[in-house]
Amino acid sequence: MLVNDLETARFNMVEQQIRPNEVIDVRVLDTLQAVPRERFVADEYVGLAFADIAAPIGEGQQMMTPLQEARMLQALDIHPGDNVLEIGTGSGFVTACLARLGGIVTSYEIHAALSESAAHRLQSLAVKNVEMVAGDGLNASFAPASFDAVAVTGSLPDYPEFLETLLAPGGRMFVVVGEAPTMTAMLVSRNADGEIWKENLFETVLPVLENARQPSHFVF
Repeated sequence: MLVNDLETARFNMVEQQIRPNEVIDVRVLDTLQAVPRERFVADEYVGLAFADIAAPIGEGQQMMTPLQEARMLQALDIHPGDNVLEIGTGSGFVTACLARLGGIVTSYEIHAALSESAAHRLQSLAVKNVEMVAGDGLNASFAPASFDAVAVTGSLPDYPEFLETLLAPGGRMFVVVGEAPTMTAMLVSRNADGEIWKENLFETVLPVLENARQPSHFVF
């Protein structure tokens, strides 16, 4: 695609897909205009980089849609200096957005090849404040209250109570919970007193993270 076509498609993504769907945080909208999403898809998908689809990225994985990404970024409310854990680097696009919003990002990707290619993209764009880790973020060991924000970029069949301990006071976690065809995007927050608050944001569908704990089904 020509540069002018890319810029038109990027503008339309923000103004026609994202802003009308309750994403009004100016910092998030500016970030989605600034981070070149076309650099995070394979050459054959550049023409679809700004469409409302989940573009394949290899290893049987796919990107979140632009609207899912935007809603997640708005919910997490990243500010400069926030320590951010991303579980599921994928293409690295969300990683770049989190970093541009000011986050100091630790990003885990279970597929080493995806982690490596994302690292190359981020390096080519001079994205800073990011540590890339090839490994299983769901089962990694972290000190309690290590993060101001946790971004889980795939779904989990059951609510991940074990991730709550990672949130510092004032911390936020975005996670999609449930099983297709109905999953719920949630914002989980820890207040200054250490209490956990959960808010259901919207219904959506995301692929399940690899190594996710199996759902609890009750048999009567």
